[in-house]
Amino acid sequence: MLQPILLFILGLVLLIKGGDWFVDGATGIAHRFHVPELLIGATVVSIGTTLPEVMVSATSAISGHGEIAYGNAIGSVICNTSLIAAITVAVRPSKVDRAALRTPVLFFFASALFYAAVAYFTGKFTRPVGFVLLAVFVAYMVILVRQALGPKAGSSDAPQEEERKEDGSILKDVVFLVLGAALIAIGADLLVDNGTLIAQWMGVPESVIALTFVALGTSLPELVTAITSLAKGHGALSLGNVIGANLFNLVLVSGVSVALSPFAIPANKKIAGWNASLVVDIPVMMAVMLILTVPALARGKLSRVQGILLLGIYAAFCTFQFIG
Repeated sequence: MLQPILLFILGLVLLIKGGDWFVDGATGIAHRFHVPELLIGATVVSIGTTLPEVMVSATSAISGHGEIAYGNAIGSVICNTSLIAAITVAVRPSKVDRAALRTPVLFFFASALFYAAVAYFTGKFTRPVGFVLLAVFVAYMVILVRQALGPKAGSSDAPQEEERKEDGSILKDVVFLVLGAALIAIGADLLVDNGTLIAQWMGVPESVIALTFVALGTSLPELVTAITSLAKGHGALSLGNVIGANLFNLVLVSGVSVALSPFAIPANKKIAGWNASLVVDIPVMMAVMLILTVPALARGKLSRVQGILLLGIYAAFCTFQFIG
């Protein structure tokens, strides 16, 4: 059992480094083409940090482990919100740009309601559901691009000068992009294969492993981004990345997984005869996002109490998964 554990850890390391390199390369290229910062943070960075979830869930679905694909998407949203965002809010609360948050928050809850309706009323995710989720992803990207490239978009002589100075290093950005994607693919494969072996050896349901360990592992790129943003005094940037990544977990991660290989909702854990995922996992996902976003949109700022409350919820959620 030592080998699967070591390979599982190696998979996590490759995912983290791959996500880091991918974001560095993609952001560097985006800057060279004068793409606005808002667009970079909400699209390139969020997609980059969500790639581990995409790869893990797609690989899991194809290999017949729908529990991991399903649990990883929901677990990553919960982890991103009640651990990663919560840490930044608890350590350094900040003001937020309500206008910038409105679109991703609206799209997240619209997608979450559709996702929940499918789960509660059908109990399974079919290929058409995957296509709908991917269509939402495309619509979101189109709207965000139009907003970011609106009347204020444009370039001045200064950025062009900067581009001339940095032309020599564009190859490095491309290499980072390609190597990052490769490491993410390899790491995801190691994570799924060995995570499944460990789950079977421990007698723990795959959905629980996906909701906790795998979700935390694939959310580490968001954690790295959050810590970096916090260290530089840009807590609000981290919030935007987390909300964007959460939306992508529902519409991109789940959409790709379901479109490739439809699966039913895991039903190996019950509470009073009810599927635990419907009673706990989805409601917790909705609750933590409401706690994070509603005060931010209403008051235009975050409070330390929010962060502490979210961290408490995450601790309780993980405890329930293993001993509940």
